[in-house]
Amino acid sequence: MTHVIKCISPVDGSVYAERPAMPLEAAKDVVARARKAQKAWARRPLEDRVQLVLKGVARLNEMADEVVPELAWQMGRPVRYGGEFKGFNERSNYVAEIAGSSLAPLVIEDSERFERRIEREPHGVVFVIAPWNYPYMTAINTVAPALMAGNTVIIKHAAQTLLVGERMVRAFVEAGVPEDVFQNIFLDHDTTSALIGLKSFDFINFTGSVEGGRAIERAAAGTFTPLGLELGGKDPGYVMEDADLDAAVDTLMDGATYNSGQCCCGIERIYVNEKLYDAFVEKSVAWVSNYKLGNPLDQETTLGPMANKRFAATVRAQVADAVSRGARALIDPKLFPADDGGAYLAPQLLVDVDHSMEFMKEETFGPAVGIMKVKSDEEALALMNDCKYGLTVSLWTKDAERAARIGRELETGTVFMNRADYLDPALCWTGVKETGRGGSLSVIGFHNLTRPKSYHLRKALA
Repeated sequence: MTHVIKCISPVDGSVYAERPAMPLEAAKDVVARARKAQKAWARRPLEDRVQLVLKGVARLNEMADEVVPELAWQMGRPVRYGGEFKGFNERSNYVAEIAGSSLAPLVIEDSERFERRIEREPHGVVFVIAPWNYPYMTAINTVAPALMAGNTVIIKHAAQTLLVGERMVRAFVEAGVPEDVFQNIFLDHDTTSALIGLKSFDFINFTGSVEGGRAIERAAAGTFTPLGLELGGKDPGYVMEDADLDAAVDTLMDGATYNSGQCCCGIERIYVNEKLYDAFVEKSVAWVSNYKLGNPLDQETTLGPMANKRFAATVRAQVADAVSRGARALIDPKLFPADDGGAYLAPQLLVDVDHSMEFMKEETFGPAVGIMKVKSDEEALALMNDCKYGLTVSLWTKDAERAARIGRELETGTVFMNRADYLDPALCWTGVKETGRGGSLSVIGFHNLTRPKSYHLRKALA
């Protein structure tokens, strides 16, 4: 019996979309077509590949009137924010700009006697397993540079954003990318694991949960398939005594609650110097209280439902546990009558929290954040590192040297100063500890999607 994959809309709990999961033999045929197409795609001039990818990006932009409400129905992001096109386009354009330099041969010697160089060669077939929280932006991080580098790509999206891979592939193929070069696939977990175990792919990029990452590693065990994994996070912010208070509140509260807190690099815990603590908390409560929770298809809505009611249940459970252990919730639930106990969840700020609480140690992935008072950089540093995850840290100070000094001691992938919740495509997007391995975007992203190949050519024997 064919398994059907369903997207349950957080808007109203209805089945928004469903697709049959592909049987293993049919999936193997998809991989075979991708592998057959790869060599010819890689032989095309780099600039041709780059321009075809950019045409695919442009074609997707032309579909904005369909894409934006489709996203709202699938995962709940309010239509007023216009989807993910800003970041999607920024990342695509940047990797297009650096493709030539990133993939250029490293020439060691070019003399009468020897030609020695290192070239970048595409892995082959790249498998992208994309998440639901930012389904377009997270996917393009790998899809664009992988295709530009000469790989073929097979994409599989989470059930919650079932239609995204299908739409991306449709846009790119309509723009001229050959059908077998970029393919979408609907798979259940067992078939996905089976394909990976058969060494179907030459590189796998997975963005999702820690347990999902472990499942990918188990499936790939013994195949020697290189993996890129971006997994969980519990990103902290640290507000020092010389910080711009209003800017810190505005950025950190947005980082904690935007997209209903469902951001890989969202702010989930904040440490504030005792001199600014009271003012920071007061301003943060006022900031968060201004949200309008409601139907994401309404232009007035600023905070939509979480993508699934089970995700909201996790947030509620963490908050309730912290309150039972002495934390105080500062946001009045009466301000958010749309909170229905299901996917629609009011934002929340907790104080009187500590690291004995799951809320301050485990990923929450919702519009709730804990705020702790600290006395020194040393105390803040110890607390920020007291975590099994490490994606980004947001430091707030006017002193760049101080931020860099603290940054060198932080166990994280990216150190921000006076910024948060942003992916700079010129920098490597990477994590440490249980947040994952590898890195995307930047020149390093291109290098992770290719392999080095050395040429040692002796021209003369004398």
